Amino acid sequence: MFFPRLRRHAKWMFVLLALVFGLGFVVFGVGAGGTGVGDIFRGSGGSSGPSVSSTRKETEQRPKDPQAWRDYATALETEGNTAEAITALNTAIDLRPSDSNAYRELAGLHLTRATERQRDAQLAQVRAAFLAPSQGFASFVGSSGQNALSDPVATAVNAEASQVVNAALQDAQTEATLAVDAYRRLVALQPNDPNVQLELAQAAQQVGDGATAIAAYEQFLKLAPDDPSAAVVRQQLKQLRGTAAAASG
Repeated sequence: MFFPRLRRHAKWMFVLLALVFGLGFVVFGVGAGGTGVGDIFRGSGGSSGPSVSSTRKETEQRPKDPQAWRDYATALETEGNTAEAITALNTAIDLRPSDSNAYRELAGLHLTRATERQRDAQLAQVRAAFLAPSQGFASFVGSSGQNALSDPVATAVNAEASQVVNAALQDAQTEATLAVDAYRRLVALQPNDPNVQLELAQAAQQVGDGATAIAAYEQFLKLAPDDPSAAVVRQQLKQLRGTAAAASG
């Protein structure tokens, strides 16, 4: 899987992970003319609108109104409260399960949350390196094979950081997987939309779900064989199939 492998790499890999989610989803552009994952990131946050308090009151007054919950989710997202925005948006979807745009927005929120947790992991690594810099250098090893310059404080700092990093990366993987699930639900509503298939494939590929990515890319090519992204999709399919064959062999 994509995320667990990072635990065995150097700290700079956390920067790469953030870049993967920040840039990797816009490799293909906007597919067959709809809204792509890149558009979700470009369009989220930074805009003015109703406040969190006012939209929350609307949900209290109209708890069965899906639009009230959508507005509340948007306000929370604008304020940077991604976790609560996801909860509000899920409520809106429960009230109106046919809202395809809500699933796309939900996927974007989960990806945003995944990026946030990746950043938390990176910051924990940086903090540990600052508080226990000696752990980053080779230490004197005595004849017994034990570290003769062992620093109990540094060891404790690194142990705590390891727990924080592992928890953050696990959360990031969970959020990314939930994004894929949201796209699957969107595909169920719009199975003949090639752009939706492309978004599902991109999300699945980034979290290491090769089987889902391959199936979605193949469906995209069936629906839009002449799309400008088709050549890149074929390249990705070749790579994914090669990886799958190597793993099974």
